[in-house]
Formats: sequence, C-alpha cells, structure tokens
Amino acid sequence: MQAQLKEGHSMEMESISRETIKPSSPTPSHLIVYPLSLIDNIVPPNSVPLIYFYPNQPQEYDTNDASTQEYFKISTIKKSLSKVLSIYYPLAGRLKDKSIECNDQGVSLFVTRIKSNLSKILQNPSKVLMNPLFPDEFAWKDMGPCASLLAIQINIFACGGIAIGLCMSHKVADVSTLFNFVNDWATLNKISSEGQFIFPIYVVDAGASVFPQGNLAVLPGFKFVKQNNTVTRRFVFEGSKIESLKAMVVSSSSQKVTNPTRIQVVIALLYKCVVSALISIPKNAPFRVSTNLRKRMVPPLPEKSIGNFVWSFYPSNQSMHNKEPQLHELVTNIREGLYEFCDKNVKNFGDVSFVYEFLKKAPSLPQKKEAILDMEKKTMFLFTSWCRYPMYEVDFGWGKPIWVTTSDCPMKNTIVLMDTRDGKGIEALVNLEDKDMAMFECDVELLHYASLSPN
Repeated sequence: MQAQLKEGHSMEMESISRETIKPSSPTPSHLIVYPLSLIDNIVPPNSVPLIYFYPNQPQEYDTNDASTQEYFKISTIKKSLSKVLSIYYPLAGRLKDKSIECNDQGVSLFVTRIKSNLSKILQNPSKVLMNPLFPDEFAWKDMGPCASLLAIQINIFACGGIAIGLCMSHKVADVSTLFNFVNDWATLNKISSEGQFIFPIYVVDAGASVFPQGNLAVLPGFKFVKQNNTVTRRFVFEGSKIESLKAMVVSSSSQKVTNPTRIQVVIALLYKCVVSALISIPKNAPFRVSTNLRKRMVPPLPEKSIGNFVWSFYPSNQSMHNKEPQLHELVTNIREGLYEFCDKNVKNFGDVSFVYEFLKKAPSLPQKKEAILDMEKKTMFLFTSWCRYPMYEVDFGWGKPIWVTTSDCPMKNTIVLMDTRDGKGIEALVNLEDKDMAMFECDVELLHYASLSPN
C-alpha cells in the first residue's frame, strides 16, 4: 500500500495500512444479539482512549533486517488480535437498537510510521504530539453509530519503539474491560510469537445478565459536554510524597483516620487545592468519585465481567459551610461516602427494580432539559481512578511498557488518576477551564507534593 504523509502535525507520520481485523472464529448464532444493560444504555457513546509506549527491545528473529522484523511483529499482532476478538466478541460487533449485533464485522486497525524517535514524545508529551497517535484522533469522541466499537493504531517510531493507541466505545464497556482486553491480547501475542500453547482465556458477558434492561423504559443518557476552552495538565505524585500526605492526614485527625489509601489522599489534596485556587466557587463545591462495582457487589462479580460496572458516589462536604476544607476531613468524607454508597445501594444491586429506581434518582442523570442546563451552570468535580489495574504488566513480547496514559479530556472539571510505572505513585490528568487552570497550576501546596508535567 502506498504510504501517505499525514499533514498538520509537528511530527512526520506515514500511514502504512488501514484495515479491519475480524475474529478468528465466528460468533455462535445464539450470541449474535448482545443486549446492553441498564447502565450501558445511559453512558455516553464517546470513546475511552488508552495508549501504551514501548521502547525498542531486540527480539530473536531468523533475520537481522529491520524491515523484515517489523513485518513479522505487525503480522503477529494482527493474528493475536484476531484470536482475542473471538473471546471479546462484542467488540467486533456494531451497535443496533439498544444492543450489539455481534456480526464479526471486526475492529479498525491502523499502522503508521513516525519519522521521529520515541524520546520526542516522552520528553514533551503535548497534546499536538499525542493526539495523532490515536486512531483517527478519536480520543474521547463519539465514533458514530455504525463505526467500529474498537479502533487501534500501531505507531512505529524511527528508533524502533512502538506506541499502541486504542479507542473503545463506552457503550460496550468501561475501562476495566479495556485493560483486560489489552492484557489478554498481549498475552496471546507473546505466547504465539514464542510458539507456546495457547491457554484458554475466559471472560464473562455479565452486563445485561446483572442489570437487564428488559421491558423497563430506557433512562435518559449522560451528557458528555465538550468545552473548547478546557486545558489538561499532568501532575505526578511520587510514592514518597504520597506517603507524606498519608502521614499528615493520620496525624492531623482527631478521629484518627487509619490507613488512608493513595487514591483517597490524592483526591483530597486535588479537591482542596482546586476549591482554594478558584475563588469564584464555594469551598464546599460538590464532587463525585467513580468506583468499580465488580468487587463491591454481593456476591462480587468476576473482574473480567464485560460491561459498564462503574458508578459514582458523592462524598458529603456540606458540613464545611464554605470554609477552607481540611485534608483529614476530606479523606474521612470520601471513606464514609464510599461505605454509605456500598452499604445502602451496591449491596442491593442484585434487585433490578432497586437498581432502576436508584438510577432514576441519580443527581447526574437529569430528566428534563431545564435540569440539564441548570446542572451545567453548577461547578462539580468528577474524580475517576484507573489505578490498581495491571497496566504496566502488558507485554506483547517486547518487554513491558515504559509509560501508559490516556488523552486530554475535553470535559472540564474531570480528573483521571493512573498509576505510575513503579506502582507507588499516581499521575493525575486534571482538566479545567483555561482561566481556572492558570490559578490551579500555581497552587503552592499542590506543587509541594506533585510535579507538573515531568517528562
């Protein structure tokens, strides 16, 4: 295929191939219709982006020719992708009438060659350099009702390094499913290239079996409101700094907060700093924290349950009465909010009628247009954690990734947390309006614990 040069970017990129990869074996007829669950039907159709960076790692091939090695590597990727799609078969289907038609149409796979070294990205991971690494720059966008539910782009750098960018429709599943998919794909690719026995991989199609839509009315969906004046900054909390935060929370609490988690103290600090920096909002502005329902259900669901099993709880902060929030108070509120959410709601999620009534009352699920407009005027912060997933264990046979991250999110007041490579620190991608970010990124307390956009 004749290579075409992508223009308009500060990196030279050649499009090597664009094709559709289909499952290696057809989906059985009794699985052709994959119904969406109550939660699947109300989440936005926007894609969830994820990208893995790999430095050049020598592999044993029958040839030392670089182009031939590249051919073998891409060929193996395609074969293993086809195999894993037979297991994650809904991803190879298409949306149709509140369900997925598992017709094996496949997923989009793009291969590009970049005429710069991987170090150019790692030294300056800016939006203009990162966005072209995602397929058709679909990150956080709605890929369309007839489009592939999963799109993948393999980026090959001049140095031999590789970046794998993925965009998955949120309609089919949450980020947990995406992480599991990439891990299983990498495992199949590695053992296939090494000639090992392909061990069975099991996933659970749990979405509609746990939260069936049935004859219930479809609730209005979430609104993914894109703001053009939203900017993203990456703050990295090293493990040692997080340990200092934990110690401070424990020592300053009269109620003796014990064993606060990494995620709790980082969310507390980020919230404290943002409401302190933005003088135009109340000091007790509402915030919500997303949580994975799988392990909190009674009984727990398997971690490889496909579908959307994420919901948000709202820590109470009304007792602060617009005073400057304290870290230990925020941590306590987050812990109590999670406990109350699980005790009052999640443990009852085995009852579909309970779930339906619970979703109808969700503050972030307005029923009328006026309520949507009113909600957009209010300042609310959303914290979503992608920590504790084995993202740095993904080995396609070239070694483990040097960096795993996502793309800038155009939805303001959204903060995404991800593990650092050592598993001890946290990277926070903070998305705020440009005028708010100008104040937030200068917060002295924040910069004492976090580094702004390190390479």
